[in-house]
Amino acid sequence: MFELKVKNRFAAAHNLTMVGEKCENLHGHNWNIEVCILGNELNQAGVLIDFGIIKKAVKKIIKTFDHKYLNEIKEFKNIQPSSEQIAIYIAKQLKIFLSNTDPNIKVSKVSAWESENACATYIP
Repeated sequence: MFELKVKNRFAAAHNLTMVGEKCENLHGHNWNIEVCILGNELNQAGVLIDFGIIKKAVKKIIKTFDHKYLNEIKEFKNIQPSSEQIAIYIAKQLKIFLSNTDPNIKVSKVSAWESENACATYIP
C-alpha cells in the first residue's frame, strides 16, 4: 500500500453562524490543504501516480475558493464554509478526478488547516 501527500494553499474569507462569537464575524484564513492519495500498485514508471497530476488537480479545485468570500460561492450555498466542509468538498472533487484518471487510486484523507495549529481532516 502506498500513500502520497501533496500540499497547496489558498486565502479566503468566511463567517460561520452558530459556532462561536469570533467565528460569526467576517474573517479570513490562509488555508493549507493536505491531500493524501492511496493505492496498491505502482505503474510502469514505478510510481503510484505522478505528483504533478495530483498537484494540478488540487490547484484547479481550490482555485474556486482562492481570494473569495466563501459564504457567497455556489459550492457553499446551503452549507457553512467550515474547514470540515472545505475538506469534504475537495475530497469529493478529487475522487471524481481520480475515477476518470485511475480508478485504482483513492483519496485517503484531506486536511484543511485554517491556522498553523488547527485543522479539520476528512477521511472518505
